[in-house]
Amino acid sequence: MSYLTPLRPGLVALALALPLPALAQSSDTGTAATESQVETAATPADASTVVATVDGTDITLGHMILVRLGLPQQYNQLPPDVLFQGILDQLVQQAVLEKSFQGEVPKRVDLTLENERRALIAGEAVDDFLAGAVTEDEIEAAYSEKYSSAEPEVEYRAAHILVETEDEAKKLIEELDNGADFAELAKEHSTGPSGPNGGDLGWFGKGMMVPEFETAVAEMEPGAHSATPVKTQFGWHVIMLNETREKSAPKLEEVRDEIVNELQRVAVEAHIDELTQKAEIDRSGAKGVDPTLLTNSDLLE
Repeated sequence: MSYLTPLRPGLVALALALPLPALAQSSDTGTAATESQVETAATPADASTVVATVDGTDITLGHMILVRLGLPQQYNQLPPDVLFQGILDQLVQQAVLEKSFQGEVPKRVDLTLENERRALIAGEAVDDFLAGAVTEDEIEAAYSEKYSSAEPEVEYRAAHILVETEDEAKKLIEELDNGADFAELAKEHSTGPSGPNGGDLGWFGKGMMVPEFETAVAEMEPGAHSATPVKTQFGWHVIMLNETREKSAPKLEEVRDEIVNELQRVAVEAHIDELTQKAEIDRSGAKGVDPTLLTNSDLLE
């Protein structure tokens, strides 16, 4: 008979809910068990190895490993023997509590187990599918399509002065036309966070600025300031384009993970669509069900 405790993210129950110092304290029984484990540490074991039984219910090393995987990071600092004993204590305590339960199991327990089983198996199905879903040729082709034939992307190094009104911006442009220093005007007048730095925005590329600002910068020549104020959702801008440069395409290895993730995402979506089309799906039972019932947890009792 097998015993498996469903895990929930962040759940640390019973013995493992104790503070670290308390868990690390050894009783006579705990010490004896730890010494026994040390003596038999070299014994071959796998996930099906039975580490304890509770009234005929097996607790296996596999159950313990699953609990370990669900623990918060802080438990990594515990010595392996202490952690081993704590996890075993937790599973034993859960087993005796399970057997002591005399009431009717609420619907939410069975439904939770069904949901978790479905999700876990679905995850395995995705992993199996992805094992051969993306080939090296597809990765190289995607890289070539996105980067090799694409025009070089232009990056800009600019500064700006942000003010509240168009009239303020026009006056600043007039001062710049008469030889005023852009950085000094930015320090004195800009309401933006870059003002104290002379309005310097550093380097940026396509999509990093709001559209109106980006369009204005793209139409400017390096070394020039905007001839007219630029309006965005933040206010009115006077822009200085300091310099431009072409951004070279990244090497394949630099963007491999990005490309693989995108190819996998597309492949999984297509695979799920295909499975959905082939499956016999009847959603008629959902018609007429009040969507607000999703908030009624009393239905799970």
